[in-house]
Amino acid sequence: MPTICGAVIARDEEDSIDRCLEALAWADSLLVVLDDRTVDTTAQRAVRHGARVEVRTFLDYARQRNAALEMAESDWVLFVDADEVVTPELAREVLQVAAEGPSTISGYWIPRKNILFGRWVRHAGWSPDYQLRLLRRRDARYREDRSVHELVELQGEAGYLSNPLIHYNYSSLVEFLARQRVYATMEAGDRFHRGVQVKPQNYLLQPWREFWRRYVLLKGYRDGGLGLLLSALLAYYELRTYLTLRSLWRSHRPRP
Repeated sequence: MPTICGAVIARDEEDSIDRCLEALAWADSLLVVLDDRTVDTTAQRAVRHGARVEVRTFLDYARQRNAALEMAESDWVLFVDADEVVTPELAREVLQVAAEGPSTISGYWIPRKNILFGRWVRHAGWSPDYQLRLLRRRDARYREDRSVHELVELQGEAGYLSNPLIHYNYSSLVEFLARQRVYATMEAGDRFHRGVQVKPQNYLLQPWREFWRRYVLLKGYRDGGLGLLLSALLAYYELRTYLTLRSLWRSHRPRP
């Protein structure tokens, strides 16, 4: 039978790591790749669940996940964030496709059910939020030119699972804003390294497009006031991304 490793990338996750690893107890092995800046009890808690804990300097998410792929010794790797939970239904589906799925498939997209501020957000791109997380280890690698919203390159095809991964996402608005500031900075850095130039219209058009995409095209309006708030905030952080990108270009201009 093919073996499956449940892999978690973590930093200071003592409040959620127990729940995450308990839901992965069915996996053949557990691996936690821990950011070396961690100061809480994540490692000790992971060891109590039988996980192998490897401490590694964090450069970006793509490199951290590639390190996990190299460390794992299984046929398949199921990546789960510390604030996510694999349901029994999803576990059974993962076991089934790993054992019986076509050999041409090297990875599976898993729908993600996002819980924000204690509420399931059903629209605006939050659910189903498909993530390519079940990977045939020898056939997958993350692109290292993106530090956030990382992309997987597969030596084969990708399939889709039907049972969702539960994501206990942001519990407060303060946490949401803090995380989006980090993401905006990382995304700006990625765009800078790809040579993306800032045009004056980007400050208006790109935030508006992001708001329109989430609130109208992805039906964020169906989530009421929360859908409006999330769509507006993500549009604002699209603006923040371009403002940060502008600062990066200015700081790298040759001095006269």
